[in-house]
Amino acid sequence: MSSRSRTRGVKTAAGIHTVRIPRQRGRRSAQPFIVVVPEAPSLTREALGFLGRMLWRFRSALAPTFLALLALAGTALLHAIAWWSGLLLAPLAAGPVLWMAFTQAHRPRSGSTLRWRVAAAVAGTFALGWLALAAAFGPLAGPLAHIWLAGWIVAQVAWLFARRSL
Repeated sequence: MSSRSRTRGVKTAAGIHTVRIPRQRGRRSAQPFIVVVPEAPSLTREALGFLGRMLWRFRSALAPTFLALLALAGTALLHAIAWWSGLLLAPLAAGPVLWMAFTQAHRPRSGSTLRWRVAAAVAGTFALGWLALAAAFGPLAGPLAHIWLAGWIVAQVAWLFARRSL
């Protein structure tokens, strides 16, 4: 076999086939042409690619899902690092109720605006209360996992309905 067509110990990644075209005569300093032909992607790669494209396409509709997963992972990390942070977060749970009382006192509204304010205050108090408890005791302790699941489902369904009505 000629030394021009034999590979010289070049390492390639698994699953990639390379075809080397030897140097042309008379051009000793020129590099050879390399054609890389990848293998067909696996079924797992295709499925993960499809799932990733669908998640990206519907990312605005799935915003509560992403936030719920971020809250679950964040509180698990916060609990592991500093469990006492739940004591610091607990007073924040009263924030949405105080906001609603202040807003209603300075700009009183009725009807749908009042209903939206009450819903926002209840949702914020629920979320911040769960956050404080999950940071203190862990997000999977006792009924906190079930509360997280129920809150995630309610938030996702409410988000889908609210997006249609806006």
